[in-house]
Amino acid sequence: MPLVNKPRIKDSALRRFLSVVLITLLGVFLLIFLLRTTNSSTDLGNEYVDENEVEVSLKSNLPKQNELSKLLDKLNKLPPRNMDLYPNLPKGHVVIVLYVHNRPQYLQLVVKSLSKVVGISETLLIVSHDGYFEEMNKIVEGIKFCRVKQIFAPYSPHVFTNSFPGESLKDCKDKEDPIKNHCEGNPDQYGNHRSPKIVSLKHHWWWMMNTVWDGLEETSKHSGHVLFIEEDHFIFPNAYKNLQLLIDLKPEKCPNCYAVNLAPCDVKSRGEGWESLIAERMGNVGYAFNRTVWRKIHRKAREFCFFDDYNWDITMWAEVYPSFGGPVYTLRGPRTSAVHFGKCGLHQGQAERAACIDNGMVKIDVDEIDRIVNVKEKWGVHVFENQAGYQAGFKGWGGWGDIRDRQLCLEFANMYHSRSKRSPI
Repeated sequence: MPLVNKPRIKDSALRRFLSVVLITLLGVFLLIFLLRTTNSSTDLGNEYVDENEVEVSLKSNLPKQNELSKLLDKLNKLPPRNMDLYPNLPKGHVVIVLYVHNRPQYLQLVVKSLSKVVGISETLLIVSHDGYFEEMNKIVEGIKFCRVKQIFAPYSPHVFTNSFPGESLKDCKDKEDPIKNHCEGNPDQYGNHRSPKIVSLKHHWWWMMNTVWDGLEETSKHSGHVLFIEEDHFIFPNAYKNLQLLIDLKPEKCPNCYAVNLAPCDVKSRGEGWESLIAERMGNVGYAFNRTVWRKIHRKAREFCFFDDYNWDITMWAEVYPSFGGPVYTLRGPRTSAVHFGKCGLHQGQAERAACIDNGMVKIDVDEIDRIVNVKEKWGVHVFENQAGYQAGFKGWGGWGDIRDRQLCLEFANMYHSRSKRSPI
């Protein structure tokens, strides 16, 4: 009997062994599959690729660069100035990004106001230029009150004088018919063709956001908030310290707030003057958010890039924020710490009006209360619900119908991510 049963015992043991091996292999393959799936859908906030890899995989999909564009790329790689004056930045500092075009009178006022901000020496100021203008450059080079880094949009329409993204001879103009006039371009929803000067508004903002969060060595690992201001935002002396306090209070006072603001969303308002914090729709004057919010915005690149409106802020209010699935609130104080003083559009520029300002002068009253922290930790939060303004369903003002602008916009969203590691756009 043992001689008869022994082979059966061996066969049974072999089958059990093979079963264990098969199950183990299946488990390994399943684990590998799950890891690959997880990596492909993971947020790319902390994934960075070698610069050469990006250049090889993405360069051909961006417009061919002219000499000025290449020069601006090189300037963007220069380290910040004033490192010798401010060798160390304190923990918890807020990076400030000032985006500008070509209004030197405005920029001078903003720089002067920033120089009086308490705590300004503790931060890095990044100035993002839409185009290269010598007078604007000289003003920024004269800043000594903090670390300063300049970046220049290398694919700005203002950098290309006879080809896309600038204006080329073959481009359709106004309401020209591409077939009848043998020209190139896609009209917007109102039948108008692109204006390079106008579309640069949205291009610059989107390029700047992607570059600041994902493309600069100085900020690519920054885990805190970044404050964004424009060249016609006057900043009060208490702005930075108020901002830091609001950021610290936000998790407790308004955990569902996406950002903090220095000013009300109504640019004409100076605030309510209440003894209360305010939660309201995000404004476009002195707004600050962190990388988590940026990743959420970045994942909506297609919505941003295909919405037919040349204004970045209206695109955000009408298309991007509504796609988040709930109210997008920001936290601010009851009194403004920044004021919008512009009298002409961002891209009207220096050439079209010598002053582009009230006789070259702007008078903004700064009271004593605007020089000290005027936000209190003990205050509650008043929430403004159902505020007026651009909402979901607004179709846009147009100016953004050309497929070339939309594709360039998408390329900006992808330019710091390799093709194998891109966000799902």
